[in-house]
Amino acid sequence: MDTETLGSKVVYQIYIRSFCDTDGDGLGDLRGITQHLDYLADLGVDCIWITPFYPSPQKDNGYDVSDYRAIDPRYGTMDDFDELSREARKRGIELMLDMVFNHTSTDHEWFQKALAGDSKYLAYYKFVDAAPEATADNPGEPPTNWESKFGGNAWEYVPSLNKWYLHLFDVSQADLDWDNPEVRAELAQVLRFWRGKGVNAFRFDVVNLISKAEGWENDYEGNGKRFYTDGPHVHEYLQEMVREGDIDGLLTVGEMSSTSIENCIRYTNPSSHELAMVFSFHHLKVDYLGGDKWKLMDPDIASLRDMFRDWQEEMTAGGGWNSLFWSNHDQPRPNSRFGDTEHYWYESSTLLPTCTHLMRGTPYIYQGEELGQTITDFTSIDQYRDVETHNYYRIIQERGHTPEEAFDIVHARSRDDGRYPVAWDGSEKAGFTSGEPWLGLPANHAWINAKTEMADAHSVRAYYQRLIALRKELPVIQIGNVHFVDESSDKVIGYERELDGVKVLVQCNFSGEEQPALDAPGGEVLIGNYDGPILAGTLRPWEAVAHIWR
Repeated sequence: MDTETLGSKVVYQIYIRSFCDTDGDGLGDLRGITQHLDYLADLGVDCIWITPFYPSPQKDNGYDVSDYRAIDPRYGTMDDFDELSREARKRGIELMLDMVFNHTSTDHEWFQKALAGDSKYLAYYKFVDAAPEATADNPGEPPTNWESKFGGNAWEYVPSLNKWYLHLFDVSQADLDWDNPEVRAELAQVLRFWRGKGVNAFRFDVVNLISKAEGWENDYEGNGKRFYTDGPHVHEYLQEMVREGDIDGLLTVGEMSSTSIENCIRYTNPSSHELAMVFSFHHLKVDYLGGDKWKLMDPDIASLRDMFRDWQEEMTAGGGWNSLFWSNHDQPRPNSRFGDTEHYWYESSTLLPTCTHLMRGTPYIYQGEELGQTITDFTSIDQYRDVETHNYYRIIQERGHTPEEAFDIVHARSRDDGRYPVAWDGSEKAGFTSGEPWLGLPANHAWINAKTEMADAHSVRAYYQRLIALRKELPVIQIGNVHFVDESSDKVIGYERELDGVKVLVQCNFSGEEQPALDAPGGEVLIGNYDGPILAGTLRPWEAVAHIWR
């Protein structure tokens, strides 16, 4: 897919269980998406990425897949999917499906056959023999000291086989062995199955973890990730998947965990025939104290600016392509995280998209972000459903924190902070369901909701519409060069876009205080999140403004 096409598109992420429920069971479903296609078309998005709706025991909210070619009954039927696909095409909206190919659920037929001792399927996973004298009560040391990303060791012992299996995530998510060509062929057929259903966009979950280093070594310097991140055969395997899955040239994105710019240039340069774009997460770690997600600090805006500059300028120079995003189903709501939603809710909620939507890449909007939804107002750990949140609530206390301190940390970091239902209106259940929502809603949904904002020409949602329209209108936003400018404040992020004599200057104040700004003599205000005239040389609290010279 050429850069001009990629640069004109905007993708909207739907976390299906929290989007809209049409059958009253408290979980969103496929028909709920179909019901709101007009809302999405009116917003202006080109593609909707839907999180997994395949059969799953839901240990990780669907990212533990037990059948790649079916629909979990809790989300609907294949007929419901076919209807959604037809109706989306009528509105010019593509569907992007989520492919969880690093691991399967331990409920998957392949893994169950492996547990039964079938040698073919044992070879589908990363099984390692235990010591001959191992027992269920005393299995001995696991093959390595690698840590699961959800906490604890990344190996699980199976007494009936006297083997360990690798799970980089939850114990119920067994890593597939991509070194096995039969596994790669199976997954390519999954892609062909959905291509046959008319799907022409795919998102690949943690796809840069699929190739592990040969042999099993302990990591005495870290948690093991250096042995499986951007592994030895990852580019080769991706090229084969793209070729055999018949997805070359489609809208594809890979979620890249702890990756590098150099690898992401290779992943996305068209000459590589791998992926159209990548998700990288370095910019979302600037409030991790010591690099630890579960240690809080204020966002380091100077580091955030450096991250954006490096990824924007170097990916551009290398012919790579960025995804532009602040949030997804794994992140807390960004306006609460990077802004001040108590005193400057509108400004914080519009500052963030201004900063990224005008960059070079493809913007992603996570459901409810366009409404300015904030993090939860939960007061008890019992209100959370996320497995990672509960694991770390325990682990943080084991590290010496009180239950109150542990709760404050998970309240700021939990994935459930972004997973609660979309507020369609201000009623008790937010127009999301007629039943009991699977996860509670914050009280502010009474005024932060789609019905209220669609009636307001100056709402957060209306601001997102303007940003989307500008991307579709202006080639300089779609494919222009990008260059970050030197601002005199470390709380301001500023950059220029330029193409064929047209220049855009974007400046964003990530603070609650006025900050100095570069003057823009002769520039026309393209968009800004404050009403009235721009203050020369000054950015107000959480102000974002873009000037254009035509």
